[in-house]
Amino acid sequence: MYGNEMRKKSHPDEEELMHLDDVEIIDFEEMDLSDATVIAGFPSIGMVSTIVANYLIDAFGLKQIGALSSAQFPALSVVHTGEPLSPVRIYAGELESGEKIAVFVSEFRPKPNLINSLSNTVINWVREKGCNLLISPEGMVVEGEEDKSSEEENIVEAFAVGSTENARAVLRERNIPQFKNGIIAGVSGVLLNIGKQAGFDVISILAEAHPNIPDAGAAASALKVIASIIGVEINVGPLYDEAGRIEKQLQKFHKQAKPMVSDRVPQPSMYG
Repeated sequence: MYGNEMRKKSHPDEEELMHLDDVEIIDFEEMDLSDATVIAGFPSIGMVSTIVANYLIDAFGLKQIGALSSAQFPALSVVHTGEPLSPVRIYAGELESGEKIAVFVSEFRPKPNLINSLSNTVINWVREKGCNLLISPEGMVVEGEEDKSSEEENIVEAFAVGSTENARAVLRERNIPQFKNGIIAGVSGVLLNIGKQAGFDVISILAEAHPNIPDAGAAASALKVIASIIGVEINVGPLYDEAGRIEKQLQKFHKQAKPMVSDRVPQPSMYG
């Protein structure tokens, strides 16, 4: 009996472990997002999703409406133009066309044990807000591809996969190549699975990307697909023009962020 009590005190119980993995959304302000398109920008290969998310926020002048919180998020603040920001944030707005858009953007790659909780939290929020489509852009490594040097050759191919027949019909209507066979890991993969189980439209966009550096060219290709899906104009020219600067800036941030997270607590791997 005494030994059992000691074990309970020495090791966190299942409920406590689950609490450590909890992810919650803090709404800063309410916004009507019925029928909105949501972009999930959680970084993976080539930082494609993070580049896409930040570009959309800047291009459309979206405002922050919330943030995500978890005990296992990195212990840091992302400072932008003098303002402290959480590592995972939500931005939203209404475009001139009347299209509503919301963007989740993250400065870190989630630890594997957070992916299911994070994905469920995102899709629950999306459905509660009455949004009608969730898009998750990803980088994809293609084996055997040689490095490309010219600007024209840097226009990479992008594929997509839909969670429902309705989502796949949208891809066919827009003549977007569909990803037929393979594995999609991380947040995008889990979102697709949840979308299929719940009958909710989720589309993952896969752009060929360099695995070891932030790839602005791949992000531009993913943005073109997003523009086609939601029927809006997105000028990706600046991404091609400033690809080198964007990639260097993200690499610099990566180096700055790593030492800020204490080795004494569980930490997500920054940018992978």
